[in-house]
Amino acid sequence: MAIKAPKGTKDMLPQEAYRWHYIEDKWAEICSEYGFREIRTPAFEATELFNRGIGDTTDVVQKEMYTFEDMGGRSITLKPEGTSPAVRAFIESNLYAETQPTKLYYDTPCFRYEKPQAGRLREFHQFGIENFGTDSMTADAEIIALGSDFLERMGIEDIELHISSVGCRKCRPVYRKALQDFLRPHYDCLCETCKSRFEKNPMRILDCKSKEDREICKDAPMMLDYLCDECRQDFEDLKSYLDAMGIRYTVDPSIVRGLDYYTKTAFEFITTKIGAQGTVCGGGRYDHLIEEVGGPQMPGVGFGLGKERLLLLMDACGHDFGIAPAPQIFIAWIGDKARTYSLQLIHELRRAGIRAEADTRERNLKGQMKYANKLGAAYTVVIGDDEVDSGELTLKNMETSEQTKVRREDLVNAI
Repeated sequence: MAIKAPKGTKDMLPQEAYRWHYIEDKWAEICSEYGFREIRTPAFEATELFNRGIGDTTDVVQKEMYTFEDMGGRSITLKPEGTSPAVRAFIESNLYAETQPTKLYYDTPCFRYEKPQAGRLREFHQFGIENFGTDSMTADAEIIALGSDFLERMGIEDIELHISSVGCRKCRPVYRKALQDFLRPHYDCLCETCKSRFEKNPMRILDCKSKEDREICKDAPMMLDYLCDECRQDFEDLKSYLDAMGIRYTVDPSIVRGLDYYTKTAFEFITTKIGAQGTVCGGGRYDHLIEEVGGPQMPGVGFGLGKERLLLLMDACGHDFGIAPAPQIFIAWIGDKARTYSLQLIHELRRAGIRAEADTRERNLKGQMKYANKLGAAYTVVIGDDEVDSGELTLKNMETSEQTKVRREDLVNAI
């Protein structure tokens, strides 16, 4: 029986690679324009990092992490998100001692044990940005603008920006009590997971996927009604900055990000283009995460964007990715002397930056030309003894069938 890829994973095949390269290049490009620099973190981290950073009342920590014990008896977890590892690297490398803010971006695989569905796999790939070291709402507005600009460049349609505030350590306890008072009469009807969250983090109940619990919570009090003066002013500032940049948004009090470290700003880019309403990009502010992971008191803000979901959405919007790069020239040969000559020529072309191909299966000339067509080569050259002796080659344009005589030393320029 053939071995198959694990459930919830997917191979990226050569015919799809150029689409991934396309979005990855555009992502790096826009991050550079906004002043963000790349960071790469390991695929796995100490489990404690996510327990402390994400929060042990979240679905991610309670149900979705790939955690195991390594040969040294250490608890290790495949990273389920990109922010906590970036924070750990920021602290460990003493980047907090440099001039702030620190603006980072990444492109990384992540792992969560979820039910596989369209655009959501157990191994998925995520774009992300983080801005450490500033509590100004201009930073929040900047990363939202980057997300908005990037999605626009990717040709995304039917997408809405939803924003809210999840409060801070000052006003959240007041809201927590109000929420508990509302939920207490319904406690026995909550799922077991939500019952375990009732005392420690009742806001997580609002994010429950259970249909029954969502029905209970539909009339629950909203955090926006309990914001302290500072959080309320920050939220007003954020809205004014987005207004100034012409970025349209909807205030959505129901937003509850799935990770515990968020404070104040929370936002999501939401679409209905690929079926049910879904979040394409989400993030917010986390003013205490750095200190909770062991660093100095320093604020942060960022977002994550799933690559698989983005590609699905771009397909739904009819985005033109162009075509996969094909060989610029295919060299066919007849005879042993021509083979040696052709291999030398192909090597020279490749060293000059030309995408050059040849047959390595010893097909006859007819088979080689069929192969060239299959590859989509722009030009072909057939080399026999006469071409080897004269150094004059016949360059054929495969689209127009036009043929041109070219000296070997002029071939690169001709292409």
